[in-house]
Amino acid sequence: MAHLTCNFYSKALMRTVNIEVILPTDKQSNGIDKQYKTLYLLHGIFGSESDWIHGTRIETWAQDKNLVVVMPSGENKFYVDNPKSNEYYSKFIGEELVEFTRKSFPLSHKREDTFIGGLSMGGYGAMVNGLKYHDTFGAIIVLSSAFILDLIVRSSDKAENPLHRKSYYESVFGDLDQLKGSDKDYEALLSKLDVEQVPDIYMACGTEDRLLYKFNEQFHELLEEKGVKHKFVSGPGGHEWNFWDRYIKRALDWLPLDLEVKEQSSGNVM
Repeated sequence: MAHLTCNFYSKALMRTVNIEVILPTDKQSNGIDKQYKTLYLLHGIFGSESDWIHGTRIETWAQDKNLVVVMPSGENKFYVDNPKSNEYYSKFIGEELVEFTRKSFPLSHKREDTFIGGLSMGGYGAMVNGLKYHDTFGAIIVLSSAFILDLIVRSSDKAENPLHRKSYYESVFGDLDQLKGSDKDYEALLSKLDVEQVPDIYMACGTEDRLLYKFNEQFHELLEEKGVKHKFVSGPGGHEWNFWDRYIKRALDWLPLDLEVKEQSSGNVM
């Protein structure tokens, strides 16, 4: 398994960006060239591109399943486009990052081999961009997803936490009066797609996640109502890495990946 830190110039963000990449390249492949399935994995608010490496055992599981994992930084910007600040995070995630990594690494270009996922803010970003770029991504994984648009549009600057204030949300999303129905609205994006166009969806949320559990349950109910293929699971846990560590493994087991590979590698010396 190789763990790489890469940087490249992003036209969408107008600066050099860092990404973390897990490559299961030390598996014995008998000389056969392989194009890897890929998961683009997004962090939550206050996080960075290295969060998943430090918070979960994603490296081990990616190697076992011959999965490439690409982890970009979204800062605190919810992975959406903001013309006012000239930061096009959605374009970066759904187009530029995919193009760069496919040019740089032996990745499959097939939709059914390309996945997007994330937790909390990254779960929101994964759902929005997975639906927006449904021709690119064949599956979406969202853990403890921040399906909070209703709270955002009702926000005010009286909130004690700066990241709950209207002014902060306006700096990310622009005019909040225009947010519902836009390409930043997961429900609106879903309504514009035929059921067959929607990527497969895996959702998980801890039952002790006081703020987000009810919103995830509501989105699950909307998916059921529309007949969208998905899996929604819950279990003990709050908004915490212990929960995400357990459920990212279950999500990988849900994805159409290779069975555990038993050939010799740095993690499995025979």
